[in-house]
Amino acid sequence: MNNSEPQFRLESDPLGEVRVPSHAMYGVQTRRALENFQISRLRAHPLLITAFVEIKKAAAEANLQTGTLDPDIAEVIIRAADELLAGSWHDQFDLDVFQAGAGTSYNMNVNEVIANRALEMLGRRRGEYERLNPNDHVNKAQSTNDTMPTAMRTAAVRLLRRLLVALDELTASLTAKADEFADVVKSGRTHLHDATAMTLGQEFGGYADNVARAAERLRAAEAPLLEIPLGGTAVGTGVNTHPDYARVATARLGEITGLALREARNRFQSMQSLGDFVALSGALRSLAIELSKIANDLRLLSSGPHTGLDEIELPAVQPGSSIMPGKVNPTIPEMLNMVCFHVIGHDTAIALCGEAGQLELNVMMPYVAYALLESLEVMTNAARTFDEKCVRGTSAHRERCREFAERSVGQAALLNERLGFMGAAKLAQRAMAAGKSVQELLDEDRKFPGPEESGGTTGTSR
Repeated sequence: MNNSEPQFRLESDPLGEVRVPSHAMYGVQTRRALENFQISRLRAHPLLITAFVEIKKAAAEANLQTGTLDPDIAEVIIRAADELLAGSWHDQFDLDVFQAGAGTSYNMNVNEVIANRALEMLGRRRGEYERLNPNDHVNKAQSTNDTMPTAMRTAAVRLLRRLLVALDELTASLTAKADEFADVVKSGRTHLHDATAMTLGQEFGGYADNVARAAERLRAAEAPLLEIPLGGTAVGTGVNTHPDYARVATARLGEITGLALREARNRFQSMQSLGDFVALSGALRSLAIELSKIANDLRLLSSGPHTGLDEIELPAVQPGSSIMPGKVNPTIPEMLNMVCFHVIGHDTAIALCGEAGQLELNVMMPYVAYALLESLEVMTNAARTFDEKCVRGTSAHRERCREFAERSVGQAALLNERLGFMGAAKLAQRAMAAGKSVQELLDEDRKFPGPEESGGTTGTSR
């Protein structure tokens, strides 16, 4: 910046004048938010900002079509929005997640950046709002109360679809492992103790179907999110809008985003409630629980190599200790556990935010937007990493599995029909006491039959 140029410009809002850095594309209300809320290093997901910009473009086009916005003003708003959608000026969005309720600061941040860039296109200086105003023109026919939930919905659907792709790929990888391990006989375990025999393929097939079912619950959450309250403005009545605005803006936003958006059946409901976001978060929690359980299982099955189960081998991706040479840990499942705990924590906060709305609005939207969009993104990245760096490279220790299957006292259950439950139980107890397998005792009993095997009763009535 030239030293002769002023470092600040004065802008006004209903509370008075504020000095805004001359280089800033944002304006007075964003500046107030930056000064008021220096709480954390957490910031909005970039897709939320993109969604807001798309709304501004759709709104300008709808206002142009309904004849409520001057064509010259509408044109530069649309051009400025296109620059932002192409990647420009993203450094102008740096508001803390913890801020005033509802998301007014986010909405005004976008309004001001678009307004000031549009002013430049008109040959004016930033801040000359008498020609083109962030509220009167960029925000025309809108309120934070309908733009914020609309932006949250379109951003959430996009991230949800990315997650579903990752989950479908993970399901396919687990299914492939189920096929690969179809002939690997092992001992089942319930209560972490011996159970009847099964195959490693059946175990992995269960994992695959559990991921698939969690993905279906997530898919079911998408359709309600495609209903948007755009056009409801402050409380749902659509005050300050043209009668055709909501229909035109929704249709245009659908074209811009490529999403099958619909007008909300009831804008009052859609603006009062965060229920659709709570439902999506709940489905994410369900997925997190399933994936964390699978991660736990793989950690158990790969434990050892000499003091654990050691039935499977996970890919080695990094050394496991700074002091114990040769140690390799199940790092990818451990990462997945932590991500799942993080998502479950976010879900608890989202549920509390969903309950905290009052009357016509839930003001907790800024945090819900942050937590939900981050959960969708980190879960996508974690599922993809788990798939590519763990599941696909997992191998079976076939002999170890066979040995456990043969030594399992759960084998006694296969003799229930022949010996009765109590007879099979006695055989299992003898096997545990002798440190032998059930089959070894059966072989010994055939070689050296005792009184019961020579014609006595088994102690059960058949």
